[in-house]
Amino acid sequence: MQVHDDILSAIGNTPLVRLNKLVGPEDATVLVKCEFMNPGGSIKDRMARHILEKAAAEGHLKPGGTIVENTSGNTGMGVAMTAAVKGYRCVFTMPDKMSTEKVNRLKAMGAQVVVTPTNVPAEDPRSYYETANRIHRETPGAFMLNQYHNEDNAEAHYRSTGPELFKQTDGKIDYFVAGLGTGGTMSGAGRFLKEKIPTIKNVGVDPEGSVYAEYFRSKTLPEPHVYKVEGIGEDMLCKAMDFSVLDEVETVNDQESFAAARRLAREEGIFAGGSSGSAVHVAVKLAKKLGKGKTIVVVLPDSGAIYISKFFSDEWMRDNGFVLETPKEPTVGDVVRSMGVREVITAKSGDTLESVVSRLRSSGVSQLPVLDAERRAIGMVHEVDVLNALLEGRATKTDAVDKVMSKLEGAVAGDQPISRLREVLGSDRVAVVMEGSHVTGVLNKIDLIEYLAARAA
Repeated sequence: MQVHDDILSAIGNTPLVRLNKLVGPEDATVLVKCEFMNPGGSIKDRMARHILEKAAAEGHLKPGGTIVENTSGNTGMGVAMTAAVKGYRCVFTMPDKMSTEKVNRLKAMGAQVVVTPTNVPAEDPRSYYETANRIHRETPGAFMLNQYHNEDNAEAHYRSTGPELFKQTDGKIDYFVAGLGTGGTMSGAGRFLKEKIPTIKNVGVDPEGSVYAEYFRSKTLPEPHVYKVEGIGEDMLCKAMDFSVLDEVETVNDQESFAAARRLAREEGIFAGGSSGSAVHVAVKLAKKLGKGKTIVVVLPDSGAIYISKFFSDEWMRDNGFVLETPKEPTVGDVVRSMGVREVITAKSGDTLESVVSRLRSSGVSQLPVLDAERRAIGMVHEVDVLNALLEGRATKTDAVDKVMSKLEGAVAGDQPISRLREVLGSDRVAVVMEGSHVTGVLNKIDLIEYLAARAA
């Protein structure tokens, strides 16, 4: 039987999944590491188990002891899960910007949660950092993970996340993209990947309002300001963050983060959190810049399930001033696919006019794309072009179609919006749907009308 001795042994070995719709065929490959599939719902399970087991082995955490930690929610869940298995008590401090789901699930695991104000400096006694420090001091024998300044945080990812990624990709990674929170994921996994793949570029993702991006570029600390995305960004420097492993730091805003996370769910079927959206937004831009042939790996830290009352809620998005994405307009390719498998009637370079006329008659169409030997579209032959050439004596039925074909007009890419068809069909007889230089379909006005009528129904 394949049975885990306890839930902690199920941590790790999360799947790596290719994005198919947020990136195009000419973009770099984007692979996402689904860390929300850890049993506690986030990448923080790895760090929590590693630090607590190490602390217990070294005698810093006694049996039945109390664990104190400041958390944005995910670390707390990993700690609470470990504590439940091993018999520890937990007290967590959390800033009040965190979702209700995050608070309630920690309480469900038996933890005590102290909520603190968000918009105060890290050194303020009311901050969740300082509140946790106070509780730690006041609780005899308590152990504090200190995830923000504990190098064991990065060590957890050096020992697990990095090796997993290297194994899953056979070491074929060009860019590694991860959000910067405590810095543990990038510092640990990024360092491991740098050692194994010297050419790799590590790209950190930082929300606007955090201090990391500016510090990386200028080594000066900017004035932080509040942002809505949870789980990444800081208003102070964390000792768990090793800037030496970074090659670039990209900033994202809340709108970009939430829009990307919502698209991940609706277009890729991947239900991930806002910080996942932040990282994916950066990775998709990078994929378009790099182009086909490169591979980008992105960490998705947590699940969308704990943000239902936040950015996955249209009402919350509107109340907080975020623009809701408009429903995705159908594409030309959607129209072609709606018609099912249908042969694309074409002519070949060198075909006689007699054979072309026969094909026009038997297929009931009045124009055909003309293809070369590699099946690339090189022109169009219209019924009227053949007729005029024969009437005027410019061609005979044994001449090649090349003699009367016209240039290819009405060409439209399959990934273009359906509104493009109105323009094409209004100025040409048909729309020739292309993928690169190859024809994948031919659409006329009736095809479009039938598609729109069926969609409305």
